[in-house]
Amino acid sequence: METTTCNGSGDSPTIFYLMGIPSLSKSLFLPIFFVFLLLYLLILVGNALILVAVVAEPSLHKPMYFFLINLSTLDILFTTTTIPKMLSLLLLGNCFLSFPACFLQMYLFHSFSCSEAFILVVMAYDRYVAICHPLHYTVLMTPQTNAALAASAWLTALLLPIPAVAQTSQMAFGPMARVYHCFCDHLAVVQASCSDTTPQTLMGFCIAMVVSFLPLFLVLLSYAHILASVLRISSREGRSKAFSTCSSHLLVVGTYYSSIAIAYVAYRAELPLDFHIMGNVVYAILTPVLNPLIYTLRNKDVKAAIIKITCPKDLRMLGNPDSKG
Repeated sequence: METTTCNGSGDSPTIFYLMGIPSLSKSLFLPIFFVFLLLYLLILVGNALILVAVVAEPSLHKPMYFFLINLSTLDILFTTTTIPKMLSLLLLGNCFLSFPACFLQMYLFHSFSCSEAFILVVMAYDRYVAICHPLHYTVLMTPQTNAALAASAWLTALLLPIPAVAQTSQMAFGPMARVYHCFCDHLAVVQASCSDTTPQTLMGFCIAMVVSFLPLFLVLLSYAHILASVLRISSREGRSKAFSTCSSHLLVVGTYYSSIAIAYVAYRAELPLDFHIMGNVVYAILTPVLNPLIYTLRNKDVKAAIIKITCPKDLRMLGNPDSKG
């Protein structure tokens, strides 16, 4: 009986074979391909519209919308890291990834995931300053401060996954490593190794907990101060207006942490492997596809800017007879 040799010495390059969703019938590959393709196009078009609207509309050149275009850029990059490969796997059966490609995908997936958490914290801080310190808002949230906050969020997220990815790349793998996932997720790649997986599994879990709960704590802390400040507003109209400026961000935060909860429950519960994989896929797709919908439906300024750039002036006037040229 031939034994599986590990690539600890680097004698031959490791090829990673993505198993996808193992029990998924091949007859469902094409329908799921079109579903994922549609979702990916929605993500690209929706977030691109937000980017163009914010850049083109002078009235949206505010800190809140500066952070929003960071979030939209991030959602495009985050999904582009994984979905094209999933589409290739479903349509063409292209299941192979080279060693560098797999670890690059792993690094980018987790970096962009961390970035989303930190950008949401920065957006919560922006809302905190706007509502709790409105008179000092323009002094505190200068363009330089905004750029520094966004850069800090991106840089921290780009650095955080490096230790886990670097150490995982030093593990021993066979010439053909089977990854039970649709993409090179850290835990799935660790489990494909011939080495002891316990240290890397523990490290990945600890990093995931820090990246999930520290930003969540900071967001909740910001909103605790916001809630206390809003409740001190005497008029009902004033309270409603203050809450309305936070509604889109709160929905995005809720969506993001709901997708994390789905992935976590799928991982921790005694469920078949397919549910673990699908939980992670939901996490990779749900937030990026809902973010542009939330901001275009809930935020009237963004909605108006998108209508302005997508609809000719004559059509806008036709839809609003009371408007004047």
